[in-house]
Amino acid sequence: MENEKKSVALSSVIAAVFITVFKFVVGIMSGSLGIMSEALHSGLDMVAAVITYFSVKVSDKPADEEHNYGHGKIENLSALVETVLLLVTCVWIVYEAISRLVSGDTHIEISVWSYVVVISSIVIDVSRSRALYRVARKHNSQALEADALHFATDVWSSSVVLLGLVCYQFLGWYAADAITALLVAVIVLIVSYRLGRKAIDVLLDKSPKDTLKTVRNILNQYPEIKKYHRLKARTAGADTFIKINIHFDPQMSLKEVHEVCDSIEADICSKILRSEVFIHAEPEDDSHINDEINELS
Repeated sequence: MENEKKSVALSSVIAAVFITVFKFVVGIMSGSLGIMSEALHSGLDMVAAVITYFSVKVSDKPADEEHNYGHGKIENLSALVETVLLLVTCVWIVYEAISRLVSGDTHIEISVWSYVVVISSIVIDVSRSRALYRVARKHNSQALEADALHFATDVWSSSVVLLGLVCYQFLGWYAADAITALLVAVIVLIVSYRLGRKAIDVLLDKSPKDTLKTVRNILNQYPEIKKYHRLKARTAGADTFIKINIHFDPQMSLKEVHEVCDSIEADICSKILRSEVFIHAEPEDDSHINDEINELS
């Protein structure tokens, strides 16, 4: 698993380096803000890809005495850093685009290389995004998902820049380059919001709703369960930690309770990959019911 994640992350770094250098060279040659904004976007993607590569190396390390819940949250922290980098991209793009529109300095030199770099970028980004999403879903990796989102955003932004080049060269719409750069910034802002919100939710231990729903559906299938409460779940990287208090018939033996708990844990782990389940078993009697009422009040 670790080798597959590292391999796809490393290939993304290589792809990002190639795309960034190519765009910067053509952007400087043509003076196109659209291509330069794409080059900067790809440059930050390159930094993000490097961060992702190192984060997936660290995140799969097993738990130790200092990190009892493993190192998974490094992936979520990585995703948050990538969000900040995307926002920095937006600030520069918006500033430069507005400056050109206000000053009227919208002249650029378009050559065949302008089209080659943008089309090549789209092809590479589609390939990398699909590969990253596939591995991210397979291993529940938010860092790889964030990296995939970067490349997917590049596909849309490069398409917008390509449209701007066509409008500039063939329709004589000279403001098209700066306007398409602004559209790229809007796309990046939307992606940043989605990515940042998800990363912050995990870092703040927000309970994953789909996980809780899955656990409840499993618990409702066990007639031995009299009641359950204090169901909690949180994620860290690819790992999910679940805690539940379950009431059983006081007449059940310790062995019977243990067997049911083992079965519940196995069912949850089969539906929620890389999950760790802790069940606190309680007898369904008046004292525990009163304790639960006091907790809720």
